[in-house]
Amino acid sequence: MNKPKINYQSILENTIKEIKGLETTPTLLLHSCCAPCGSYVLEYLAEHFAITVYYYNPNITFDDEYKKRYIEQQEFIERINKTSKNKISFLGGEYDTQEFYEKIKGYEKIREGGERCFRCYDLRLTQTAKIANQLNFNYFTTALSISPLKNSVKINEIGIRLEEELGVKFLRADFKKKNGYKRSIEISKDHNLYRQDYCGCIYSKNEREEWEQIKLKKSIIKEELN
Repeated sequence: MNKPKINYQSILENTIKEIKGLETTPTLLLHSCCAPCGSYVLEYLAEHFAITVYYYNPNITFDDEYKKRYIEQQEFIERINKTSKNKISFLGGEYDTQEFYEKIKGYEKIREGGERCFRCYDLRLTQTAKIANQLNFNYFTTALSISPLKNSVKINEIGIRLEEELGVKFLRADFKKKNGYKRSIEISKDHNLYRQDYCGCIYSKNEREEWEQIKLKKSIIKEELN
């Protein structure tokens, strides 16, 4: 029997209604993989939370890609802080790709969107939850669900498990809902943000390049037939 579908956007909206009555602004540790993915999430949540963006992404294979996203995330925060209701802070995590490779060992050949990705979600969310617990944040969450390619159900299941294990509240959400993904594209264009076409790991990059080759071949065949 299939489980009933959970509306995580509705849960988020109810949580925001609850915290509006609080005397103090709750703190939130927000995991982000890049400025574009975090853009709409920050616009949305900074109205209600004192946010620290946690950039922890050992899955990003290439140093130059990692540094580019790291710097742009900081620069974007600096710009939007000028108009943000609540100040947004930045916290950089350790960068050790070996953590990622150890976590996904044995799942390297699984296609994107499968168990390899789920283990990657778990790696980054677990570290985020641990830091949130150590630094006494009221909530933790991730911007990963903004992407249509990311499994929001799995992301929330991992977050809820970590909440139970570590005792720090997980902010349930599906940020792609209510045109969240569309808005992230608009903000990215407005701020001229670098939007990469793969998640960051070598496996995702290879799959993307394979797909581009397939599209190119199809295009060539179509032209020849015409």
